[in-house]
This record gives sequence, structure tokens and C-alpha cells, in this order.
Amino acid sequence: MSELLERRWAVISERGSEATDLNYEEAHALMHRLTNERVHGLCIVTNEAARHFLREGSTASQLKQPTPARN
Repeated sequence: MSELLERRWAVISERGSEATDLNYEEAHALMHRLTNERVHGLCIVTNEAARHFLREGSTASQLKQPTPARN
């Protein structure tokens, strides 16, 4: 079976993980819908890469916030 038909694809954005366990056609359709909703930073990656890129429910802005200095 082709990898594109396997449920191994995820869509990520600047907001974090949008969806996982998609086949490539579903991921492409979701990217198209989110593009029309003006969601930025969209990318189709493997489920494994999505797990390493951003934790579920996190956003890019949360990851970039500086840690407060400790005295």
C-alpha cells in the first residue's frame, strides 16, 4: 500500500497540531480548508514529526514565551 493512503499524516500550523492520523488526501483537504480560514504556517508532516514539533494543544507563541528569571 502506498504511504499516501496510510493514516500516518498530520497537519500542523502556527497554532499547533490541527489533526493527526489522516491519509494524505484528507491532510491536503484540511490544509486547503484552513488556508481559506486564513490559518498560517500550515504544513503536512508525518504523525511522528508532529509529535516532535509541537505538543498537542500547544501553540507556537506559548513555546516562544521567555521563562521568567529566578532570583
